[in-house]
Amino acid sequence: MENKYTYPFLILAVLLILFFFVNISLGSVSIPTKEIFKSLVGNIDNESWQYIIHNYRLPKAFTAILVGSGLGISGLLMQTLFRNPLAGPFVLGISSGASLGVALVILGSGFFGGIFASFLISKWSVIIAASLGSFLVLLAVMIVSSRVRDTMALLIIGLMFGSITSAAVSVLSYFSSAEQLQQYIFWGFGSLGNLSWQELLILLIIYLIGILMAMVSIKALNTLLLGENYAKSLGINLKKSRFIIIIATSLLAGTITAFAGPIAFIGLAIPHMTRQLFHTSNHKILLPAVFLFGAIVMLICDSIAQFPTSDYTLPINAITSLVGAPVVIWLLVNKRKMLF
Repeated sequence: MENKYTYPFLILAVLLILFFFVNISLGSVSIPTKEIFKSLVGNIDNESWQYIIHNYRLPKAFTAILVGSGLGISGLLMQTLFRNPLAGPFVLGISSGASLGVALVILGSGFFGGIFASFLISKWSVIIAASLGSFLVLLAVMIVSSRVRDTMALLIIGLMFGSITSAAVSVLSYFSSAEQLQQYIFWGFGSLGNLSWQELLILLIIYLIGILMAMVSIKALNTLLLGENYAKSLGINLKKSRFIIIIATSLLAGTITAFAGPIAFIGLAIPHMTRQLFHTSNHKILLPAVFLFGAIVMLICDSIAQFPTSDYTLPINAITSLVGAPVVIWLLVNKRKMLF
């Protein structure tokens, strides 16, 4: 890592730790900061505070880190692969596939006459349905990509798969009750606070596999910025590299959507914000920078969503869009040159 980036990375690391503690200090129950620190290194006398910190706030904060960094990195991969600043982690229809899977479970009873009613026993049904939906769309995209050489054609095909799944969700919505629609809409808001340690561990394992595949693709990503012909001249296997990048994105974006719902803005905006701050297109620098920056922004958004000493939590999707979109517009207006 170049020396000139050492201090920015140190600053981001300190900010990540700072906002991590800020995040776990906020909630409907006011807990003194001193007691929070004592709880992290051991146990405190107040059992209810101990339970809140260890079983709710810590998993939520770690989920925010995984969601923010994972979506940011998957967005970076897609923007580089397609050389398109508007590409995001869900451009291949992964989120739409997850939404269709969840819609079949939540809204399916209204369309199929109660077949899925007994399936709605636990939140695992929603997670499994979202994962299967993402996987099936990914499988369809990969089958098509094996027959398509043009990367931009693959982008269009991904958008078409997204349109097809959205149409299917619309049909299911039409035959659903108001209660079912409300449940589906609430899932669409996104949530970081519903995961147990067991669920978080599963998310972490798949997340790490996606991150590892992204790291393996760093050389290919850097050469793709200069065009596919240049990448071929350097001996890059485009078909293999494209396959790895798509799988990494799908693992990250699909799993995060399955566990936390569709989170808006982060995957599209974080790569742009990171490029503007670091002034580089080298993915050896961008990948860890996007990891840190995405995690920090997600922690900030979740802290804003959770009103201090309030029982209400705003939808995380609303906060990510309201906080992030104006920042991205300002960055692009003041620094028009995109590093593509």
